Amino acid sequence: MHFTFTPIAEAEARAVLAWHYPHLPHASEVDASLVARGLDALLYPPHNYYAARDPTGGLAGFCCFGEDAQVPGGDYTLNALDIGLGLHPALLGRRLGDPFLTQILALGRLHFVPNLFRATVATYNERSLRLFARSGFATTQTFTAPNDVCFHLLVRLAADPQRHPGAAPL
Repeated sequence: MHFTFTPIAEAEARAVLAWHYPHLPHASEVDASLVARGLDALLYPPHNYYAARDPTGGLAGFCCFGEDAQVPGGDYTLNALDIGLGLHPALLGRRLGDPFLTQILALGRLHFVPNLFRATVATYNERSLRLFARSGFATTQTFTAPNDVCFHLLVRLAADPQRHPGAAPL
C-alpha cells in the first residue's frame, strides 16, 4: 500500500490522540489537559508530525521526526534522526507495518538527510520491536523512563539498503 504524507492538521491530531491499541496498555480516562498537551505537541511545527493517508484518503497513521520522538531517560547523544510512528489500530495485522515504516524512512531521508535513524520503543511493544528489527534496527540501549516504563533505543543506518547494497544494518 502506498501512503501519502502531509503535515498533520488539527482534526487528524485529535483522531490520533483518540486511538487505542488492543495489545498495549492505556489509561482508562484521559483528562482534557492531557489531550490539550498532546494536541499542542502534534501541531507544533518543529516536532515534524505528518499524517499518513491511504489511497482512498483515509487517515491510516502518523509519524514524527526529531526530539518529540524521544523519551526522557534515554541517551540521545548519538547524532541520529529520531522517528516515531503509529498505524491506525484498525489496520494492524494486515501486513502494512513494513511498507508503512519503509515509506516513513524514505520521507525522513528526503526531508532530513540523516546518517542514522533512531526509534524509542517500549519493551512491552513486541509488535513494534519486530517491525523495527525487520527493517534493520538494532538495540543500542535499554533504559527505564521516569514513569517506570522500560524502553529500547533502536538504531539503523539511514541509507536505503536497496539503493546502497553496502549499507548493512548496525
